[in-house]
Parts: sequence; C-alpha cells; structure tokens
Amino acid sequence: QVPLVESGGGLVMAGDSLRLSCAASGRTFNRYAMGWFRQAPGKEREFVAAIDRSGSSTDYADSVKGRFTISRDNTKNTVYLQMNSPKPEDTAVYYCAADRWSLIPTRRGQVYDTWGQGTQVTVSS
Repeated sequence: QVPLVESGGGLVMAGDSLRLSCAASGRTFNRYAMGWFRQAPGKEREFVAAIDRSGSSTDYADSVKGRFTISRDNTKNTVYLQMNSPKPEDTAVYYCAADRWSLIPTRRGQVYDTWGQGTQVTVSS
C-alpha cells in the first residue's frame, strides 16, 4: 500500500478554479493507477476521474468532463485534480485512491487498494 494525503480543498465560488493534490509516500507510486472520488452528504461515493500509471490515459465522470482535469507527476509522487468552473453540486469530500492492479483507469471503487483521508470542497453560488 501507498499512504495518500489529499490537500487543496476549501471554499470556492462557482466559476472559479481549485486544484486538489494527493501526495503519496514510498517509491512505487508509478506502479499505481490513481483515481479521485467524492461523497456529498447523504449520497453515495461516486467516481470523478482516474488516470493510468504513466498518465497517458484518463477517464472522467460525465458530470465533470470538460471541467475537471486529472494529472500526475510521478517525479513528485503526486496526482492532481484541476477543478475549473466548479458548480455548487460539486460540493463534497474528495478522496484520492490508489489501484495497484489495473493497467487502465477504472471507475470501480472496490478495486482501489488505498484511500486518502479526504478533503472538503465547498462550492458557493
């Protein structure tokens, strides 16, 4: 497993931008596909975005496609979620997760081995 720590959450106005970071410790970060998920109060956790080990392949939920961008820097052991034009409905706790086995980005939360503690994002209108 690779410990994960999210940062960058906070209060943002609708239409502004926010970048979340997820830092991993250890030397095997580039062996993990990574994903971002979110959970709003009273709702189930949902997939947001995922990226493969090299960063060459990504996948997005329809609700964020065109607004959010997932990227990674394997030299810094960090995965990012750039949130452009956020909407109030994007308000949630955002979690990053590491997937040791998949060779492509996956939306299935149950295949991810390790999860961060989450960071709150609140989008105000």
